[in-house]
Amino acid sequence: MRVDYHLHLEEGPYSLRWLDRTNTALQHFQPVDAPKHSWEWLLESKKRLQERLDQGAFSPFWIDLYLEEALKKGLKEVGIVDHLYRFTEAREYYYRYVDISDSDLGRLQKEWLDQVMMESIHHFTAAIEAAKERWAARGITLRLGLEADYFVGGEAELSELLALGSWDYVIGSVHFQDGWGFDNPDTQAYFAGKDLVKLYEKHFATVESEIRSGLFDFVAHIDNMKVFNYRPDENLLLGHYERIALALKEANVATEVNAGLYYRYPVKEMCPSPLFLTVLKRHNVPITISSDSHYPDDIGSYVAQNVDTLLRHGFIEVATFEKRRRIMKPLVQG
Repeated sequence: MRVDYHLHLEEGPYSLRWLDRTNTALQHFQPVDAPKHSWEWLLESKKRLQERLDQGAFSPFWIDLYLEEALKKGLKEVGIVDHLYRFTEAREYYYRYVDISDSDLGRLQKEWLDQVMMESIHHFTAAIEAAKERWAARGITLRLGLEADYFVGGEAELSELLALGSWDYVIGSVHFQDGWGFDNPDTQAYFAGKDLVKLYEKHFATVESEIRSGLFDFVAHIDNMKVFNYRPDENLLLGHYERIALALKEANVATEVNAGLYYRYPVKEMCPSPLFLTVLKRHNVPITISSDSHYPDDIGSYVAQNVDTLLRHGFIEVATFEKRRRIMKPLVQG
């Protein structure tokens, strides 16, 4: 069964690069009938982009482009999430735990948060709930999810934010270490000079706390600290892998095979790494499959390949979710 349980409708900052990538997505579904980069092509592209901007990311038009691509990719279940940091209701939570001090890093991250945090969580949940029936009529089950950043000490505040929606599942993620957003391309210079062994030790301690918090149905991109290729000898991480796998099993929390780092970041490796995946299988950790797409033309990316990967590792089921319940289904290609 092909599923994709971690994908997003939109993410800023809203740069010219974002505009170009959105245009690429639109033309994937309906190419402009004019020579590329001609005046006619530009005018029609501008018109379509303006319509997309006017309608927003939660419009039926944009959401159903994901549906069209999901049908092409042979997906049976899809979970759409958005980052909690996209929602204005979470402003105080992020301001409290992300470094937004009057420093180079703090100013950069404050600017970034203010650029991406522009929607209401209620608009998002209403849009996905409204889309479920349309998708079901086309043969695909649509689920509503949320990807929420975990911060040690912020569990009570996060629990209150999670109560704002009736989720099919909640994904926990760690994108920040001591307030530093380590997977932001604009902050990767802060890896320089760090003791990677100690950095990973602290990162996986945070991930373990996340797993045992009782807040999440599955945890995302479980070894994403490797995003920019800063990683010690992986043999030094085996103890952490074992501890994380044990925590997942004991807490009855799933994780994912996430393709996002493979096709969108310098490390060009799935999360988890092949070695980490072997450890997860030995502990029989439940697992789902995710493209981590941020545009409709990327939904389902590498799902077929990751079904094969999981089958080769001995997995026979894939995790799906409904109303905060995990439902294991047969893992088969097609």
